[in-house]
Amino acid sequence: MARSEVVTVGLLHPGSMGAAFGAQLRRRNVRVLWCTDGRSNRSRARAEDAGLEGVDDLGQLVAKAQVLLSLCPPAAAVDVAHQVAVCGFDGRLFIEANAITPHRVREVAELLPGVAVIDGAVVGSPPTGGKQPMLYLSGSPDGCSQAAALFVGSDVKTHVLDARVGTASALKLSYSSYQKASRVLAALAYGLAEANGVADELVKIAGKRGGSYLTETNYIPKTASRAWRWGPELDDAADLLREASLPDDLMEAASRVLHRWSDARDSELTITEALSLLHADQGLVRYDEP
Repeated sequence: MARSEVVTVGLLHPGSMGAAFGAQLRRRNVRVLWCTDGRSNRSRARAEDAGLEGVDDLGQLVAKAQVLLSLCPPAAAVDVAHQVAVCGFDGRLFIEANAITPHRVREVAELLPGVAVIDGAVVGSPPTGGKQPMLYLSGSPDGCSQAAALFVGSDVKTHVLDARVGTASALKLSYSSYQKASRVLAALAYGLAEANGVADELVKIAGKRGGSYLTETNYIPKTASRAWRWGPELDDAADLLREASLPDDLMEAASRVLHRWSDARDSELTITEALSLLHADQGLVRYDEP
């Protein structure tokens, strides 16, 4: 796929990460489509701000796009690929860029025979305000090259790992198992200290040790607002740990904590409000895309 070639990308779907990736593609004059059917007003606003072109249904998107980029809630990734398969996608490339297990990426590939399914993994924040996330890629060398070419000159950096579908996802979940669980542990430690009147002292101790999440207390409400997405990601990390015959208890426990923040989806909370939700007995909930 040469840089001069006109390519149409179908984006599944314009969440905060997806819309930001779409905006980066638009900066390179790539035509980016998205499906408006059943999407929320928030999704519509993000798509409009990113300069994306709406189509009425998934069938139209699949028929018009040569490349599909899947950036959706991890729990929905295989279902989204199934819907694409039902619509008869026969384009050249399907980039599965969600944080799911290698096994689930291979399920996606099996749903789309004849299509180059590339395993992608995003590490970093959405590419806005100068942030430059890394998109790791694995799969067929030609497909990875085509995927990487889409983002040349953008704030999305790419790195090709190897030809095995699942390698990029394994790397992502390996990192997530540390990064996200550490955020949860930091929130619990701060909540425990706050409940006992020693939160300031805890932060002082943590400040003496470089790189501790305990000093980043403003990230507690951010973690709460993202918990609806992070919970299923850590569930997949637990699955991957079991596949490797490693203990999954820590990931499952971290996921249960994130479930308590399910009502905080995309909310602007204070630290106190976020911690108060951890004290409530909310039980388990589903993470559904609106």
